[in-house]
Amino acid sequence: MKKTILYSAMALAMTMGMSSCGDDFLQLDPAGSVSEGTLLNDQGIDFVLTGAYASLNGMIPGPWDNPGNSLSNIVFGDVCGADANKGSTAGDQSDWTLLETFTFTSANSYIRNKWGAIYEVVKRCNNVISMVNKGGDAISNGDQIIGQAEFLKALWLFEGIKMYGAAIPYVSVEDYEANVDPQVSNVDENGNYVYIWDKVVEDLKDAISKLPADWKSTGEYGRATSWMAKALLGKVYLYWSSPYNGTNGTADHWSEAKALFKEVIDSGVDAKGNKYQLAETYEDLFAPKTSDWTGESVIDAQLTLDGPNALPNGIYASYYIGFVAGDGMPGGGWGFYQPTSEFVNSFLVDADGLPAANFRDVPALTLTKLIDEGLETEHTDVISDLETATDPRLDVTVARFGVPMLDWHSTPDATWIRSFANGGPYLSKKSQTRHADRGALARDNYPVSSVANFHILRLADVYLMYAECCIHDGDLNGALEYINKVRARAANGFVAAEEGITKAAYTLDDKVNGKTVPGTAANYRMGLYKSFGSAEEATTALMRERRAELGMEGGRWYDLARWGKGPDQLNAFIAFEQSPTGGQKTKYINAYTPNMVTFPIPESEIQTAEGRFVQNVNWK
Repeated sequence: MKKTILYSAMALAMTMGMSSCGDDFLQLDPAGSVSEGTLLNDQGIDFVLTGAYASLNGMIPGPWDNPGNSLSNIVFGDVCGADANKGSTAGDQSDWTLLETFTFTSANSYIRNKWGAIYEVVKRCNNVISMVNKGGDAISNGDQIIGQAEFLKALWLFEGIKMYGAAIPYVSVEDYEANVDPQVSNVDENGNYVYIWDKVVEDLKDAISKLPADWKSTGEYGRATSWMAKALLGKVYLYWSSPYNGTNGTADHWSEAKALFKEVIDSGVDAKGNKYQLAETYEDLFAPKTSDWTGESVIDAQLTLDGPNALPNGIYASYYIGFVAGDGMPGGGWGFYQPTSEFVNSFLVDADGLPAANFRDVPALTLTKLIDEGLETEHTDVISDLETATDPRLDVTVARFGVPMLDWHSTPDATWIRSFANGGPYLSKKSQTRHADRGALARDNYPVSSVANFHILRLADVYLMYAECCIHDGDLNGALEYINKVRARAANGFVAAEEGITKAAYTLDDKVNGKTVPGTAANYRMGLYKSFGSAEEATTALMRERRAELGMEGGRWYDLARWGKGPDQLNAFIAFEQSPTGGQKTKYINAYTPNMVTFPIPESEIQTAEGRFVQNVNWK
C-alpha cells in the first residue's frame, strides 16, 4: 500500500545522479544522463523538482543512513543539546562521540556532511529555477514551481545558518549558472563577514507571493504553500533577533516575527485547506494512524510505507536508531540515540503539575532504578520508578521499562540496550518503528521506515515562538495564554495501561480539567501556570515548555545556542551526569565553551575555497 509522500515519489529523485563530487559542494555538476533540453517541459521540470523535494527525507548526499544529514537533527539538535546520548557502544561512530562530548573540531565528518547536504539541496533548487527560466512558455505554472524551489532553498539555508552562523555562502541562480568554482565568498572585499539573513528572507517573501494557500484542488498535499513559507519566515526572523553571542549578524525583527506567527495562528490553513489547530492529544502526533493531517502540521515531510527499497523512506535513519534484537521487536538496529537521564528528570513535576524547579537536584536513579544501583556494567533486570509523578509527555517521548512499548504489546527489555554504561537506561520512542508501520519491506526483522509524517514545524512550536515574542514585548499575559494552550493539550492524553504489562494502578492527576483519570501506564500530573510575575519567570517557563513539548525533535541545541544559554544549561547537564548518582559519570569530562554557539565551517571547505571562505568568528 502506498501513501502520498512529500510532493511525489521521493525515491525517484535518488536516481537522478545529482550528488556532488568529493567535498566541493558548491561546484556545478550535470543533472544526470538526461540532457537539460529534454527536461525543459512540464514533465521534465516535475522530475527535477522532485529531486529537490527528495531532500526532505534527509538522505542527501552521502550514505543513505547518515543521521547527521537529516532534518530530524538527532545528532546536532538532540545529542549536542543534551536531550540524547549517542548510544550504541563507546567506540562506534567516533565523530559522533566527539560531538556528544564537546570535543569536535572543524574536521568532523558529521559537520562536513551536513554542509554538503545543505549545498546539494541549494544546487538542486537553483537548477529548478534556472530550468524554469530557460523553459519559458513551455513550462506551465512556472511561478508556482519557482516558489516551491525558493521555499526549499530557504529551508535548507536556514539549516546552514542554525549550524554555522549566518556568514555562509549564498549561492544565487546567477552564481549557479556562472559555474565559477568556488562561486561565492562569505566575506566582502574588506574582509567583513557577509551575513545571508536578508537573502533567505527575500527568497521566502518571493515564495509567499508565488505559492498557493493550499493544494486541495490538486490533492498534492505535500507541496509547499504560502502558509508554510510564512511560518518559516517568522522562525527566521525570530532566530535573526535572538541573542546568540553578538557574532551572527543579529538584528531586531521581533515585530515581524510576532505578526507572522499571529497570522499563521489566526488564519493559517494546511495543504488540505483546513485551519491549523493542535492535535487532540500529544500521542496522536507520533502514531502512524493519527499523525497525518491532525491540523497541527505546518511543515511536514510525508513518508511512504513501501517504496522501491527500504532505505530512503525513514528520515531518522532507522538502522542507526533502531533497537538491537529484542523479544517481539524488530532487530537489526544499532542502538544509537538514547535519551539522557537529565532529559528524563526534566519531566518531573511539582504538586501543582508544573515543571519541578529542582529536577537536577534529584538523583537520576529516582526515575529508573537498576537492581544493583549502578550503571557501570550490563544489566538484565531493570525496575522503573513509575510512582513518581511526571509530565505525561515523558512516556510518549521516552521508552521506560515497565511502560507499554508503542503497539508491540510489550515493555522494553534490557537486552534492547547495547551498553548501559555508554547510553544509559532509556530508549527513544517518538521516532521508533511501530508494528503498524511494517510493510512488505520489513523483512528479516530489520527496523524500517515510518508511515507517520515527519513534523518539520508544527503549530505547538508556532504557539511557543509567539509566546516568546510576547515575552520580549512585555506581554506576559499573552505568553501565559499560549504556553498554557500547549500544556492544556498535554493533559488530554497519556500512555494507557496495558493488561499483562502494567504492574500497578496508576492515574493522571489532571489539574487542568480538575479530575483524576485512572488506567495510565505510570503516574502523571499536569497543571497550568496561573500567572507570570516577571519576564524572567515567563522565560524560564517557556524554555522548560519547549523542552517538554519538542523534546527529541531535533531543536534543543539550536534553542540553547540562539538564547545564549548553552554554557549554563549544558555545563549544568555535564555536572548532573558527573554527579555520584548521575547517568554517565565518566563520559562528559569536557565543558561546553561559548564558541560552540555555532559549529565550525568544515575545514575541507575552507581549504578547497582557496581563501574565499573564512572560518566563522567562533572558530578562528
